[in-house]
Amino acid sequence: MSGLPASRVLFTREQITESVSGLAEAVTERCRSNEWLAICVMHGGLIFAGELLQRLPFRLKQDFVRVTRYHESDTAGDLQWVVDPESDLAGKHVLLIDDIFDEGYTLSMITAEFLRRGAVSVVCVVLLEKNHTRKVDGYRPDFVGLTCEDEYVFGYGMDLEGYWRNLPEIRVRLTDGS
Repeated sequence: MSGLPASRVLFTREQITESVSGLAEAVTERCRSNEWLAICVMHGGLIFAGELLQRLPFRLKQDFVRVTRYHESDTAGDLQWVVDPESDLAGKHVLLIDDIFDEGYTLSMITAEFLRRGAVSVVCVVLLEKNHTRKVDGYRPDFVGLTCEDEYVFGYGMDLEGYWRNLPEIRVRLTDGS
């Protein structure tokens, strides 16, 4: 691809597809007995949610939320709610779908807010988790597809300075020392 930054493939499209299939089976096993409201965290979760939702054979509605801590940079800031879900969360079982679990601040805050708004339960599924010790205490996604080291990743919904979400694979940005 033209202009692709120095990087290497971490997970191929085939590895991602296999992981999404496994996640769909696990989520179906846990969630098939209730009606669910699937909420995608935009923009990062869009590609993953689109692929996952097609594999869930149970009754659900879809919505999305847009929050950000990164503001098209690689440095996290305060959580900003850009777009709230349109759906009333009271009495709903929510399936929260996002691309990555890094430190967990964003997902833990979204989960807490959805429960505050009356959700009966929030089940969180992410495609990728970074392996490090800077996690929010007391919060873990219910389902994780893939795990990587603590490197800057992009592609398959995850961006590099606002770009490259459209890549079919997940890549690691290379630095001068890599």
